[in-house]
Amino acid sequence: MSSETPGRRHRGLRGLRKPAKRRPQEPPPAEVDEPAGPPEPPPETSSVISAALYRDGHRISTHDTLSGTFRQLRATSDSLAWIGLHRPSRDELLTLASEFDLHQLAVEDALEAHQRPKLERYGGTLFVVLRAARYLDDPEEVDFGELHLFVGPDFVITVRHGGAPDLSAVRRRMEDAPELLQHGPEAVLYAILDAVVDGYAPVVAGIQNDIDEIETEVFGGDPRVSRRIYELSRELVEFQRATRPLNGMLEGLTAGFEKYGIDEELRRYLRDVADHVLHITERVDGFRQALQEILTVNATLVNQQQNAEMRALAEAGFEQNEEIKKISSWAAILFAPTLVGTIYGMNFERMPELRWALGYPFAIILMAIVCTSLYVIFKRRGWL
Repeated sequence: MSSETPGRRHRGLRGLRKPAKRRPQEPPPAEVDEPAGPPEPPPETSSVISAALYRDGHRISTHDTLSGTFRQLRATSDSLAWIGLHRPSRDELLTLASEFDLHQLAVEDALEAHQRPKLERYGGTLFVVLRAARYLDDPEEVDFGELHLFVGPDFVITVRHGGAPDLSAVRRRMEDAPELLQHGPEAVLYAILDAVVDGYAPVVAGIQNDIDEIETEVFGGDPRVSRRIYELSRELVEFQRATRPLNGMLEGLTAGFEKYGIDEELRRYLRDVADHVLHITERVDGFRQALQEILTVNATLVNQQQNAEMRALAEAGFEQNEEIKKISSWAAILFAPTLVGTIYGMNFERMPELRWALGYPFAIILMAIVCTSLYVIFKRRGWL
C-alpha cells in the first residue's frame, strides 16, 4: 500500500482526550429528607450499525457494543473485526483510536467529514476517504455521502456520513464469498471500493437521462432550462471531485499491494475497479463537455428568440407610428376649419368682415383651401 505523508502539523491529543471521569458521590444520610433530583438523561444512542468478528472468511460472533467487540477480538486469535459506524460521536471514535492505535489526524478527519477523497497511511493503518453518490429520481438530483475507512492488520472500521453507500449489502456479499473474505482487511477494502464505484453507474445513467431531457427542453423553448443546466453543471463538478481522485488512489493502493505482498487475486479485482473508475471519469468529462455545448446552443436560441421579439416589437412600433401619423394628419386637417369657425363664432359686434355679404362663402372657401393644402402635404410625405 502506498503512503501519503500529510503536510499538516501535529496538534497533539489535547483536542481528542476523553473527559475525566467523575468520582461517584456518596449518598446523603438517610435522616435527611431531600427533594428528589431531576431524572438522569437517557444514554446516547450508539452509532454502531454492525460489529462482527470473522475467522477464515466466516462470521464467528456479532456484537452490539464496541466493548464486546474488543473483548472478543483480544480473546480470539487470527480474527478480523469489521465495525460499521454511522455519524459516530467523539467519545466513540476516541475509544476506537485508543483500542486500535488510530492516528489523531485521521480521527479528526473522520469526525469533521467534508473531506476530499484520499488515501493515507499512518504506521500500520490505512486511512481512506471515499465520496459515495446516489441518484434520487423524484427531485432528479445527486445525493453525495462520505465514507471513511480505517484498515489495519486485524480490523476494518467504516465511518459513514450520509445515506450512501449501503454497506450492509457489501457485508452480505463478502459473507457469501468466504474464499474472498479470508484474504483479510484488504478484501473488505476492495469490496467497499467496488460497491462505491458500482454505485456511480446509476448516477451516470440518471445524469445521461437529465441531459437528454435538457436537450429536448432547449429546442422546445422552455424558459426554465437555463437554471436546470446550471444546477446539473454544479452536480457534475461535485461528481468529478468524488471520482477523479480515485484513479491516483487506486494506483497507489495497487503499488502498496505489491509492496506488502497482497494476493494476486485481489490485485486483479482492484484493477477491475480501476477500469470502472476510468470509464466513469471519461463519461463525466463527456457530460461536462455536452452540457457546455448545450449551454452554448441554448444561449444562441435565446438570442435568436430575443432578436425575433425585438424585431416584432420594432415592427409593431413602426405600425403604431404610421397610425399615429395618420391620426395626427387628420387632426391637423380638421383643426384648420375648427379654428376659422371658432374665431367667427365669437359673435363680437366689431369684427372684420362680420357684416360682409361674402364673409360666409369666403370662410368656407378658406377652410377648404387650408384643408386641401394640408391633405396634399401629408399625402406627399406618406402620412396619409
